Amino acid sequence: MTNLLLMAGVFLFFFIVGYFLISRIPTLLHTPLMSMTNAISAVTILGVLILFSAASTKSEQIIGAIAFIMAAFNLVGGFVITDRMLRLFKKKQEGAQNND
Repeated sequence: MTNLLLMAGVFLFFFIVGYFLISRIPTLLHTPLMSMTNAISAVTILGVLILFSAASTKSEQIIGAIAFIMAAFNLVGGFVITDRMLRLFKKKQEGAQNND
């Protein structure tokens, strides 16, 4: 039970710190910040996999599963948005320019 309270306290502390840090970032830096959150989500997924490899209680497994789902959603969504943004900067193909 102590581990669960410690994990919840750490989560709450860093949630608050993260919220205040991200809310003060200018909009020009949101794209690099999104790449950083993708990296953090990947680390979260690795942490959950380590948690699942060790003996843990049912409540820790449920919290780990929720963390895994949320981090995977953020990771995949970040890659989709980054791919969409990168397509905006690609040159148009030759055939598309001849349609004028």
